[in-house]
Amino acid sequence: MKLQLDPDRLFPVDPSTRSIARALYEQVESLPIISPHGHVDPAILVEDQQFPDPAELFIRYDHYVTRLMHAAGIDLDRLGIPNRTTGKPAASPREVWRTFSENWHLYAGTASGYWLQSTFAQIFGIDVQPSADNADAVYDTIQSALDTDAFRPRALFERFNIEVLATTDDPMDSLAPHQALAADPTFSGRVLPTFRPDAYLNPATPGWVDKVAALADWNGSAVGSYAGYVEALTGRRRYFVENGAVSADHGVLQPLAVDLDPAEAAALFAKGLAGNLSDAESRAFAGHMLLESARMSTEDGLVMTVHPGVYRNHSSETFATFGPDTGHDIPVTTTYVENLRPLLEKYGNNADFHLVLFSVDETVYSREVAPLAGFYPSVYIGAPWWFLDAPDSVLRFRSAVTETAGFYRSSGFIDDTRAFLSIPARHDMARRLDSAFLARLVREGRIDEQAAGRINVDLVDSMPRKVFKL
Repeated sequence: MKLQLDPDRLFPVDPSTRSIARALYEQVESLPIISPHGHVDPAILVEDQQFPDPAELFIRYDHYVTRLMHAAGIDLDRLGIPNRTTGKPAASPREVWRTFSENWHLYAGTASGYWLQSTFAQIFGIDVQPSADNADAVYDTIQSALDTDAFRPRALFERFNIEVLATTDDPMDSLAPHQALAADPTFSGRVLPTFRPDAYLNPATPGWVDKVAALADWNGSAVGSYAGYVEALTGRRRYFVENGAVSADHGVLQPLAVDLDPAEAAALFAKGLAGNLSDAESRAFAGHMLLESARMSTEDGLVMTVHPGVYRNHSSETFATFGPDTGHDIPVTTTYVENLRPLLEKYGNNADFHLVLFSVDETVYSREVAPLAGFYPSVYIGAPWWFLDAPDSVLRFRSAVTETAGFYRSSGFIDDTRAFLSIPARHDMARRLDSAFLARLVREGRIDEQAAGRINVDLVDSMPRKVFKL
């Protein structure tokens, strides 16, 4: 079967609306990519080594891809993921690719299928749908390209027209790759670290005591000192700012903020180090540290992004056998209005504090997130994320939030990807969908085409710059 990309893909079916969408898209199609939140390893740009093989690049680390094959009964070791309990060898890259190609039909209509088709066609010039019959030929086509200098990470970074790429980093990371890129006169892009402190703030996280000890050692304070703990977090944030960071990202089950006085917080901190916290006390301390993180953002200027509502490692068997990030993180119901009120009572009206709220529970867009962003100067609506970063979900998102908060309380698109080669396809998808949504408003007489064009450009360019203080 042929793989042919429709030039009008994702545009409205109605010819008149489609024509407007096409014109709007042409205004943003070639604008630089601004990616202020993602998970690409910055070391690939420092080392600039060839990507090893198609399976490693597209399948092994992409849980969007592996989860659907697992649901179809395919063991993860057949997809190149090592079995940590039996030591059974994972399948070879070519075997992984064959399994993927045999099951290509599973991705029809999914966001992963859309991104993969776009990447195969536009980056590698592939014009056939993957299948059992052509698996080896397609593998060889991709591998031949990967073996050339034109497909090294830096060449692709420039080809993709990426202006800003943010990574996600542990608070104790040396940030050496970021420093190397910033000091390299041959590299002109901006690759920014992001402070991700979850494992240091939540006592329920395995290894939390060791994380606290590492902070104390760096800070030269006693492990049991709550004041030293807060001081160390403040210092590490400062180190990230000095190395170009613009945001701190918080992945929490619920966006709970708890206002404790310092003595209460110190008492819970001590109990946590001793392993004596109840579940309720652990949640309270983590909620207090979310509030403390907001306070720190008002002082050091880091944008605070909150990615809540994911039940991590839902399958204990899969986690034990194959580890985290293997496709079994599942969305849960999320609430913001009451949970975040203590934080917003203190900092919500501070226009210099930027709080970007994401969700994988789309029921809250119109009920909670858009109304909060439509009042508080600090609150912005995060782009559809993870299970919602798909064509129909993006259009539902725009419909859910725009009537309440407009376009200028949103963050602009966030690709949130580990898959470096998918970045152009993801951003292009968002640009097409926003063009489609705006075209409908033009046809309905709700905005004029000139205003729609300005909004479309702002969603791609000025809004992410403003929201993430770029």
